[in-house]
Amino acid sequence: MESFDVVVVGGRVAGAATALLLARQGLNVLVLERARRGDDTNSTHALMRGGAALLQRWGLLDRIADAGTPAVRQTRFHYPGETSTVSIKPAAGVDALYAPRRTVLDAILADAAGAAGASVRFGVTVTDLTRDGDGRVTGVVGRDRSGAPVDVRAGLTVGADGRDSLVARLAGAAVERVGAGSGAFVYGYWPGLPTIGYEWFYRPGGTAGLIPTNDGEVCVFAGVSARRFADEFRGDLSGLYRRVLKEVTGGADGRLTSEPPRRLRAFPGRPGFVRRAFGPGWALVGDAGYYVDPLSTHGMTDALRDAHLLARAAAAVRAGVPDGVAYAAYQRRRDAIGAPLFAVIDQICAYGWDVPGIRRLLLRLSSAMSDEVEAVLKAEE
Repeated sequence: MESFDVVVVGGRVAGAATALLLARQGLNVLVLERARRGDDTNSTHALMRGGAALLQRWGLLDRIADAGTPAVRQTRFHYPGETSTVSIKPAAGVDALYAPRRTVLDAILADAAGAAGASVRFGVTVTDLTRDGDGRVTGVVGRDRSGAPVDVRAGLTVGADGRDSLVARLAGAAVERVGAGSGAFVYGYWPGLPTIGYEWFYRPGGTAGLIPTNDGEVCVFAGVSARRFADEFRGDLSGLYRRVLKEVTGGADGRLTSEPPRRLRAFPGRPGFVRRAFGPGWALVGDAGYYVDPLSTHGMTDALRDAHLLARAAAAVRAGVPDGVAYAAYQRRRDAIGAPLFAVIDQICAYGWDVPGIRRLLLRLSSAMSDEVEAVLKAEE
């Protein structure tokens, strides 16, 4: 049995960022990640300004750029018969956005956590939580890739293990909000596809996006409601992908008329949710506690935001604030920032809008993201 101040279950964006910030405070932190270092995972890749601003303040944004991640300085919105372009203006310490592959971002965050003093172990599967006689979570047990047992005790166990979080389930984290909408996606990586930055396409019943990422590739997604995906997908993923891209672009975008990549990935959709974020001896960050539809391309930014807010709560505990008080404040801040985002994203991913409607929803989303940046940076003061 080993002892740490904090054990973080999950070593991707939310978990590695949390470990980095806690280790920088001088806490003895262990990260347990089931996958191998640098393994890929499903992702929309796009960082919004709040996420880029936090990475900049942590000294990591330059590493993402140095890894060959293209800078995004414009966003283009395509509607039927009309296109508008918005420049990314310098603000909150950043003058560009980035969309790193997860093989890049996750590795950079994990390495930074290790450099800060955290112990990061890959290939470890957590199977259960441990508790004391009062029911407080005291750590985790599991096994490594060789099958050897892992037994860790910690003052705080952080669940950063995604939508289907084992920590959330075993800790009994209540679901406090569930969305009504749900979007499904098919996406692939197109080599050498010209794009001016982030490009979003909206047409009633469907969406698409072009997201420039590493190695000269562009992540191109086609999105529909989860219900439509279930009705129309009959095993021909490539056919559905081509059909939706043609429908959403009106067939007029010559960049997307060539043969799509052979390897496509799909996500059938799942409603967003908000879980209780803390309890005796445990806390949740990222998708484990707050999950919004991928159509928002906001998941990585959410993860970085929650890591930042939880680290602030941990600092308060070290300063003498009772942990229940500090982590309750963490949940209030997360929910105050996240509630407006959750509400508008839930309407967007329901696909019940017409063109004037999606324009209004996107303006609301932009306003909520601006408020998020302000609130997160204020929390850093």
